[in-house]
Amino acid sequence: MKAIVSPKYGSPDALRFLEVAKPVPRDDEVLIKVHAASVNAFDWHALTADVFLVRLMGGGLLKPKNPRPGEDVAGTVEAVGRNVQQFKPGDDVFGDLCECGCGGFAEYVCTRENALVLKPANMTFEQAAAVPMAAVTALHGLRDVGQIQPRQKVLINGASGGVGTFAVQIAKSFGAEVTAVCSTKNLEQARELGADHVIDYTQEDFTRSGQRYDLIFAANGYHPLSAYKRALSPKGTYVVAGGALAQIMQAMLLGRWMSQTGGKKMAALTSRPKQKDLDYIRGLLEDGKVTPVIDRRYPLSDVVEAFRYFGQGHARGKVVITMEPANR
Repeated sequence: MKAIVSPKYGSPDALRFLEVAKPVPRDDEVLIKVHAASVNAFDWHALTADVFLVRLMGGGLLKPKNPRPGEDVAGTVEAVGRNVQQFKPGDDVFGDLCECGCGGFAEYVCTRENALVLKPANMTFEQAAAVPMAAVTALHGLRDVGQIQPRQKVLINGASGGVGTFAVQIAKSFGAEVTAVCSTKNLEQARELGADHVIDYTQEDFTRSGQRYDLIFAANGYHPLSAYKRALSPKGTYVVAGGALAQIMQAMLLGRWMSQTGGKKMAALTSRPKQKDLDYIRGLLEDGKVTPVIDRRYPLSDVVEAFRYFGQGHARGKVVITMEPANR
């Protein structure tokens, strides 16, 4: 079968499109014929090691410990191990494989059944592949850390990217009043996703507007922590899920200390996939409350180009990898 392999850290040129052995499922695994996958910031950091912590936290000091990239997949179950109970051959599924060895950028992949849920019938494989990591990250940040409530004023900073587009819709599903922050070209998209208010960050700094928010979710976080704190209501919460490393580290190292003064909570999100959370997202997809945004599609053989585009940092929604030739 064809698969993408990353034998060393580096630029997208380090990726290799190779013929490898088709995997065989273990007793507790499912073999999936992959129809589509998607690129996440997780993949970018694992490839480039631009965040040195990737090497220190199990990624491999000198080269990737796991050379098989790709977390988000959607496909059809081809075979199951004898201990698998939730799925059978022919089931259409999607999931996040980051806790199960990854390997989603391939024609076939094996994974544990608890990494998967059934694909919604109203979603294409490409749409489903765009969902798992980004949507669950947004859910964890808003619901679990941010403790979002109906009628709260919620601001999504970085509302046009993979996590941000899901965050806008998930926040609306909880009944919040949502303000989306993005660039000029993405304002209309944010409105279409359900944002009640939009702010063009090239024209306005929301941290200096005087408006206060009950919850700020930073899918991209480029302001100092003190600026975010200024924009919170007296009991507000700030959650950072992505963006500049300096802001993420600041929230991780100083957030607890800053949360002890003034009643405002400052937190950095650490998110791990859970089957029950992806199943919750599946319900939102089936109900039409959440729809994935796909910017571009690339065939598996063009993963290098897909990563180059993703690395520019301007993707609107998700970049999807297909197992068939695709128009960009």
